[in-house]
Amino acid sequence: MEWETVIGLEIHVQLATNTKIFSGASTAFGAEPNTQACAVDLALPGTLPVFNDGAQKMAIMFGLAINAEIGKRAVFERKNYFYPDLPKGYQTTQLEAPIVGEGYVDIETEDGERRVRIHHAHLEEDAGKSLHEDFHGQSGIDLNRAGTPLVEIVSEPDMRTSKEAAAYARKIHAIVTNLGICDGNMAEGSMRCDCNVSIRPKGSDTLGTRTELKNINSFRFIERAIDTEVERQIDLIEDGGTVVQETRLYDPDKNETRSMRSKEDANDYRYFPCPDLLPVVVDDAYVEAIRLTLPELPDARKERFISELALSEYDAGVLSAYRNQADYFESVVECCGDAKLAANWVMGELAKNLNAADLSIDNSPVSAEQLGGLLVRIKDNTISGNIAKKVFEIQWNEGGTADEVIEAKGLKQVTDTGAIETMIDEVIANATAQVEQYKAAEPEKRGKMLGFFMGQVMKASGGKANPGAVTGILKSKLDALCD
Repeated sequence: MEWETVIGLEIHVQLATNTKIFSGASTAFGAEPNTQACAVDLALPGTLPVFNDGAQKMAIMFGLAINAEIGKRAVFERKNYFYPDLPKGYQTTQLEAPIVGEGYVDIETEDGERRVRIHHAHLEEDAGKSLHEDFHGQSGIDLNRAGTPLVEIVSEPDMRTSKEAAAYARKIHAIVTNLGICDGNMAEGSMRCDCNVSIRPKGSDTLGTRTELKNINSFRFIERAIDTEVERQIDLIEDGGTVVQETRLYDPDKNETRSMRSKEDANDYRYFPCPDLLPVVVDDAYVEAIRLTLPELPDARKERFISELALSEYDAGVLSAYRNQADYFESVVECCGDAKLAANWVMGELAKNLNAADLSIDNSPVSAEQLGGLLVRIKDNTISGNIAKKVFEIQWNEGGTADEVIEAKGLKQVTDTGAIETMIDEVIANATAQVEQYKAAEPEKRGKMLGFFMGQVMKASGGKANPGAVTGILKSKLDALCD
């Protein structure tokens, strides 16, 4: 039987407020356990929550970015369940009246653009964290994270492959980081993803029983976890078994999913409006004021890169995906005046070095101004592309402007045609066999034979000869020998 996969994602995004959603405790990452949990976070008797308006503004920013309806009256509710890292015995969240209603994002897939509907996004508080290492068979509880503001983004089950799910997660990541409402650091838990996965016979409209893959923290693991779970469900059904609704964990080391607990329904949580918090009411003027603060979002920036800078759709998509990378690229273009050359270097040499050093573009040893200055020297033929890579390497390791490096290392390109002719004459005189092969070749095949001579001339010049000048003079001299 041919099966179809049905996928919906619940993405939890930690909002970049300085303090928690209902208390004044810090949200900074990396503090010693239980040093950033105040009386409200610990649910000590007599404490009352105070809503953080910054979290509300960030949630509305996200709603506007996904073309969503903004809830004019959002209600906080208590979601009751017991877990060791949840001191109150309930989570303050939103269910019936979330701050962000229906919206959508468009993603690029192998079959073209696809729209993924978003059912809603709601505000809630994060729980603490259970620690299972170094406690001699017991678990420790760190409540620093308890009360950190989250916006939970709930998609419709519109995705059909793991690649689409990962593309959707990347799109959400790009939006929240461009808005500046989340740092997007998945390794630190700033963005976590629950994947709801089911299968059904191809062509069926009936949804299968879903399982939830909990707390996946990388795009690569989203793909692997979904593919692994789909394979498990198919094998189970084809062997005569049935899929049960449950929460499962993905083990990347073993590349398997395993049962964590049975999956509860909404009524199991006994939701009811939180008596300690009034409904959040916003008006149109408040929403429109927030809309005016929105930065240029990835889709809009991509279209501008295509229309104004004549970039290809692929290059524009890559360069516009993240705000810091797009800003860096535009600064390089401003310096050198050549968008295509800037795109090639930002996506090529710069990206390669950043990846190798495991650095973000914000921490690049070569600034946008330094790279832009280097590209100016390529454009005015001061240096060749190959020499430019040497200059970039020195800038990366030692710093300095392109002009300073070129001057200090004597890397200026040789453009003197007289000097180039002299080198070419010497190469031709010392390559009798290759010259004879060139003369004997069919005219249309001679172009491919220039490589040997080019290599010898560049070697003789220490890589400094202007490639364009060498090619023109070399071809002219060799062709003259064929007459």
